Amino acid sequence: MSTSDRISVEDEARVHLELAKEWEELLTTVRSTIPGFENFLQPSPCSILLQHLPESGPIVIINVHEDRFSLKKAKTYSSALGGLLVQKGLRMRTEEMDTDKEENTEHGLTGRAARPWTNNPLRDGVVVRNLLGALWKEVVKPILDALGFSRLELSSETELPRIWWCPTGPVSFLPLHAAGIYRGKDSDNILNYAVSSYTPSIALLADRVKNNNPTDQKVSGLFLTSQPNVPGLSSIPGTAKEVRSIHKLAVDHGVRVLKLEGSDVTVDKALQHMEEFSCIHLACHASQDQNEPLQSRFRFHSGSLDLSTIIRKNLKNADLAFLSACQTSSGEEKLSEEVVHLAAGMLAAGYRRVVATMWAITDNHASEVASDFYSYLLARRVEGDDSGFEGSDSAYALHHAIEQLRGRLDDSEQSLLTWIPYVHFGS
Repeated sequence: MSTSDRISVEDEARVHLELAKEWEELLTTVRSTIPGFENFLQPSPCSILLQHLPESGPIVIINVHEDRFSLKKAKTYSSALGGLLVQKGLRMRTEEMDTDKEENTEHGLTGRAARPWTNNPLRDGVVVRNLLGALWKEVVKPILDALGFSRLELSSETELPRIWWCPTGPVSFLPLHAAGIYRGKDSDNILNYAVSSYTPSIALLADRVKNNNPTDQKVSGLFLTSQPNVPGLSSIPGTAKEVRSIHKLAVDHGVRVLKLEGSDVTVDKALQHMEEFSCIHLACHASQDQNEPLQSRFRFHSGSLDLSTIIRKNLKNADLAFLSACQTSSGEEKLSEEVVHLAAGMLAAGYRRVVATMWAITDNHASEVASDFYSYLLARRVEGDDSGFEGSDSAYALHHAIEQLRGRLDDSEQSLLTWIPYVHFGS
């Protein structure tokens, strides 16, 4: 190197060291002088997390290991389910299904169609039932046994305990909340033992428990919108019926509620109402951007409401978000360790609990699930409370609504695919 080149490199290195030193000094200042920022840009210490765990049930972190539930097996089950959902039109195709031929061959995805491969251990034709049975025997039931959870019959007056699932890797794509055996003399499933919720991380759930303060009565209430005929997208007329039914329930129970449909609400107005109401119900189309997760969005008649815009809002009193749209909790398989779906994004935006879906939901059943969900929540309100509305019982409300839907269905593959996608996140 010439003398001038060496001087240039040395100058660059010196600037880099000075910036690194300034960075460390700034971090030290932030952590030592700003209350609440003691662990800024650091993982929360275990001692802090343990102070704010939920009291109503355990959090289960699931890791894969060759001795129990291997990575290969987790990928096998996840791929089988994903292929089936694509085949049935319940999950959007991803570009790599057409471009990554080697991976497609491994996963049994050939040409333009996607299907579970013919020699998969779950057997074609009964993929869902066998998947749920395998998850029950190999993952969920051993965990319940270790925790000492026992089966409660529907007639029992004892309230089911809660359980939070915090899966990692490809297990994140598996419906742990529905694991069970659904036919035969050994029929049994997780719904008989506990009310399931998910959390993207322990820290996020601990933060919700820590800051679970009463909702400001000025904003306590429910904002509803349906978007049945968004230009360029398929019509979903059931969203209008769904929102009108919920609105009537809320009005009959004296809840502060606002309903706006279609072009009656702009994206900006929707954001404003999210600040003015503690709970929201969005019955609409949604799309997830797997390359830019913060650009995932809800589709309105007047435009799109993206996740980055919601997160930038200061939603101090955000409580419950019911995302009655398709695939609002399905992540990106390439980023299985990352939280890249709308449900997790709404938690990051400040909502304490979120109801979301793992794959496409049917227009008619979505309305039934929502009505049963809110009927349960409203029935549990404190007597004498004429205006307040909050979602602390939302996990139980969703459990109840799914049991009601199951009662109207059989245990066929199609019926299982109808109710399994509904999931609860948060506290």
